[in-house]
Amino acid sequence: MPVAPQRQLDSFIRKYNPDIAALARTCLKKMRARLPGAIQLVYDNYNALAVGFGPSAKASQAVFSLVLYPRWVSLFFLQGASLPDPNKMLKGTGSRVRHIVIEKAADLDQPAIQDLMNVALQSAKQAIDPTASGGLIIQSISAKQRPRRP
Repeated sequence: MPVAPQRQLDSFIRKYNPDIAALARTCLKKMRARLPGAIQLVYDNYNALAVGFGPSAKASQAVFSLVLYPRWVSLFFLQGASLPDPNKMLKGTGSRVRHIVIEKAADLDQPAIQDLMNVALQSAKQAIDPTASGGLIIQSISAKQRPRRP
């Protein structure tokens, strides 16, 4: 009998230390409230647990991802290299992706981060329809993983 996606995601998060798990749960709640209608794509990868948010089940259309590492949580802007960043908050040097390390869930409420998210949503390849039903899809689970606790 298949496990419900939310129960699977909860089990993945429980692998992390309690502080990271609590931060992740609160950040996920905030992202879900901010992005109604988003499809959430879960990747329990070798290095980290990633939850992407986009308009469809196509990973290439995802706009953001919340990524859990053993010692921190990051908000990735998946089309972030071209975003204006007047406050120099975005980290990374790749050709497409940028990220911000989230120290506390309230960071997601900072006006500068909200502004970056607004611009990312406006410039997304495809808009997230806030009236869509959304969904949670477990895309992959790596058989081999790094330890989830430091």
